[in-house]
Amino acid sequence: MTTIIDTTEALINLIDSITPYLTSTSPPALYLDVEGIDLWRDGYISIVQLHLHPNSHTYLIDIHLLGERAFTTTGLRAPTSSLKSILESPAIPVVFFDVRNDNDALFHLYGINLKNVHDIQLMELAARPSSKRFVWGLAKTVEQYLHMSSTEAMEWQRVKEAGKRLFLPAMGGTFTVFNKRPITQEIVNYCTQDVQQLPALWAFFNLRLSAYWRLRVSRATEDRLQLCRDTQYTPRGREKALGPF
Repeated sequence: MTTIIDTTEALINLIDSITPYLTSTSPPALYLDVEGIDLWRDGYISIVQLHLHPNSHTYLIDIHLLGERAFTTTGLRAPTSSLKSILESPAIPVVFFDVRNDNDALFHLYGINLKNVHDIQLMELAARPSSKRFVWGLAKTVEQYLHMSSTEAMEWQRVKEAGKRLFLPAMGGTFTVFNKRPITQEIVNYCTQDVQQLPALWAFFNLRLSAYWRLRVSRATEDRLQLCRDTQYTPRGREKALGPF
């Protein structure tokens, strides 16, 4: 199920709804992704996708409409909790796939200092028995590890391609589609599909990491979080495909 969060009232309900689950650490309760225009410190955040694993519910938080309120609004039953305080809590694990550009945008555009991040891209690299020279993208990771049926794989590809045709310039699209309101169903499907795959991927790789590799993943994730403080950081480049191990 997917819910669009585009009002202050909906934000308050969201914070109150997710707060009781935040003590879940293994598996984590929260899985996130970010969409926008030229997504990094000089870009624009349009949507934050938040998947709450315990109830299999995905929330699309409309940053384009809500702006700063999306991160600072607190709950009624949880008056000390906001999305910002949750993402910055060292006690609450939050899961991303390749946190680098998302973190850079959140830090510079909204002052969000992410803590306790699990980066599935790095978990996959650490668990991979073959060459660790290059990291993989989400689509390849999903296709390699989740073993979808032929029907599921076809639907996965259909939703991915429909979204890409809307936002990828190379396919005739524009990233400004993420700011079109109401959010199109194709974009809703695209955003929802991506973040809903993350819990299964986290569980798969978590079972396959030794204590040694958990430590290396943790250190590499922290290095990625610190990139937002690097004045030389760029959002694209061949070097981003290189693994840290």
